[in-house]
Amino acid sequence: MKELTIYTDGACSGNPGPGGWGAVLIYGSFRKELSGACADTTNNRMELTAAIEALNALKESCKVDLYTDSAYLCRSFNEAWLDGWIANGWKTAAGKPVENQDLWQTLIDLTSTHKVRFIKVKGHSDNENNNRCDKLARDAIKSLSTK
Repeated sequence: MKELTIYTDGACSGNPGPGGWGAVLIYGSFRKELSGACADTTNNRMELTAAIEALNALKESCKVDLYTDSAYLCRSFNEAWLDGWIANGWKTAAGKPVENQDLWQTLIDLTSTHKVRFIKVKGHSDNENNNRCDKLARDAIKSLSTK
């Protein structure tokens, strides 16, 4: 099984508002950058979309270290929030519907195909790849206004 590193980030101008996502995929000396935007979204949707798009770009099942500055994404997998939501019929501990259920279900499917370890990094810090993803996401938002 191939092993690779992925960095992801999402951004939003207003929340909700125009949003963008960026991802950097690293396999040995190979590096690929991905990005995209949505006219009306939330920061959390863009964080999840970045992970989805990066994992969707993989052509075969891989072992992935996925670095993100999203506590929402990391904690949902690493602290079994998803397990609780599913057991509760996609309701939070407060009994409210889980937001972004469509994206969570897609991520669950992708993590059954790939062996993914979610790793939290500090955002807007000294992590070059996280900063690159942030720039890709913000540039994607800017591209919306030029279309």
